[in-house]
Amino acid sequence: MTLDAQAIAGEKAAMMLGFGNHFATEAVDGALPVGRNSPQHVPYGLYAEQLSGTAFTVPRAESRRSWLYRLRPTANHPAYRRYETTSQLRTGPFAEVPPTPNRLRWDPLPVPADPTDFIDGLVTYCGAGDPAAATGLGIHLYAINRSMGRRAFYNADGEMLLVPQQGGLRIVTEMGILPVSPGQIAVIPRGVRFRVELLDSVARGYVCENYGALFRLPDLGPIGSNGLANPRDFETPVAWFEDEDAPFEIVQKYCGGLWTTTQSHSPFDVVAWHGNLAPYRYDLDRFNTMNTVSFDHPDPSIFTVLTSPTDMSGTANCDFVIFPPRWMVAEDTFRPPWFHRNVMSEFMGLIHGAYDAKQGGFTPGGASLHNCMAGHGPDQASYEGAVRADLKPHRIENMMAFMFESRFIFHPTRFAVDTPLCQLDYDDCWTGFQKAQLPHMTETEDDQA
Repeated sequence: MTLDAQAIAGEKAAMMLGFGNHFATEAVDGALPVGRNSPQHVPYGLYAEQLSGTAFTVPRAESRRSWLYRLRPTANHPAYRRYETTSQLRTGPFAEVPPTPNRLRWDPLPVPADPTDFIDGLVTYCGAGDPAAATGLGIHLYAINRSMGRRAFYNADGEMLLVPQQGGLRIVTEMGILPVSPGQIAVIPRGVRFRVELLDSVARGYVCENYGALFRLPDLGPIGSNGLANPRDFETPVAWFEDEDAPFEIVQKYCGGLWTTTQSHSPFDVVAWHGNLAPYRYDLDRFNTMNTVSFDHPDPSIFTVLTSPTDMSGTANCDFVIFPPRWMVAEDTFRPPWFHRNVMSEFMGLIHGAYDAKQGGFTPGGASLHNCMAGHGPDQASYEGAVRADLKPHRIENMMAFMFESRFIFHPTRFAVDTPLCQLDYDDCWTGFQKAQLPHMTETEDDQA
């Protein structure tokens, strides 16, 4: 049999719904083998190839793998060589500068003046752990003004969670196409080849590179069987492929380094696939927010979309947490996030709007870092407004902030501490608080205190 070009001419826009589901999809009828994974004769002469995201011997409930049926095997490429670049992309172990207990905040990353695609537009701000040990994460921002063209990228160090902030992306992967806009996220599994195309003239956003356990939905505990990010709202692309015989550059990230090779054809030649390891996207507006209806501000963990657990029960390699539009109705309660010191380290970003604990300085596209046990909370203006507010039901609207939170201490990169985007006056937002006055305190007692 031969492939029918007419059958594959149009892109399929349909998505398959569900988180971690076992999917089966084919761009050409009959391309998927029936009843077996690797028959002696694969339909159309395609090559069967398994993509394993977990070890073969993990418990079945944790196993993530897919079978791909492609025009040529992935192994069909020349040797890789080091990719020559002046990129600011960095990987753990992070040792450029010592870790700092200081709170850090950055202005948005500017769009580059020169043509820059996703590979060359990644800039690392901080991270922890080591991909060779399968622990930790890297946190990057990107600012780009060019599509990748005849280039593909894949990451052997970890899966990548993309959070667009400005400009839509068309992410072409081996397993299908993911259009992603600000307000949505996309997750690309470790090892899956992809290219990023611009849907607008420029694009900017955030990336969490997860070296550890694969992202999964958090357990709901006493919340019950529904709420937060519901599995049915996650979308995985149907099979789509590109049959093109022309030189194509493949760039991979491996143990922190970038490597490149050129092959004679498009890597996006998977005609059919089945399994439960695949790229997916999620619309953050579909998050079913849980909140208090009595008193006190709940812990931010109630806003967790995805989590990468560790072997230490209850602590995460990375939690992806959002702060979406929601009603605030708590009685006799300080409603913004309270003053706080946390054993977990927190890296925050802002997609759009204004964060309710900061009156200025934290703008869309910007970022902040509060490392383990660093005291932080609302700035003075937010605090004063909250303690004087008339506590009527209030809806926070037109805002989407998020946090990458980890049990590990984040080590900043040299770029992060030296860039003029770093706000050296960030500490000043907490300098204006007045000392509390106890009843009957005399001036002498006040001075002694």
